[in-house]
Amino acid sequence: MRSVRVGMALGGLLLAGCTSTVGGSASPVAEVTLADTEVADHPPGQLHTDESVDYAQTPPVGGEHDPQWADCTGSVYDVELRRENAVHSLEHGAVWVTYDPAEVDADGVATLAALVEGTSGMFLSPYPGQGSPVSAQAWDHQLQAEDPADPRIEAFAVLLVSNPDTTPELGATCENPAFLAVPRTP
Repeated sequence: MRSVRVGMALGGLLLAGCTSTVGGSASPVAEVTLADTEVADHPPGQLHTDESVDYAQTPPVGGEHDPQWADCTGSVYDVELRRENAVHSLEHGAVWVTYDPAEVDADGVATLAALVEGTSGMFLSPYPGQGSPVSAQAWDHQLQAEDPADPRIEAFAVLLVSNPDTTPELGATCENPAFLAVPRTP
């Protein structure tokens, strides 16, 4: 049922590659929230940088980012991802689910992987020391949870994957097979 809802949310989108901008103007960025969602304020059209970025949020939810995005086609990574690449995926409308490996056991990781795997617009990775067992990020939005089975994580993803009101580069692709094959790490 979740994949039908996510599929409907993604339906009709024309995927395009990302340069510094996607043709046309950036989507308006609005606050779209569930209970307990933290909201930040990063303007659309952030610059690309090859440098490390000092982000205000942990994990980050927006700002300057690497020109190369992390593959977010339902990708499940077993390594910590370079934040600048993950943030670029958020700009494309992805939801990045992270977990602290010191606080989430193998069953919890499997629960999160089942939510993410094969769902375009989502990706999962460990994020040591993030301050909560589980966290979900979309551009300017973050939800932290204690339990990998918390239903708010799925609701967050359904609401924010490629949300036209919150995605700066709506229609940009999540595919990046080169990154998926060799993920960039911190």
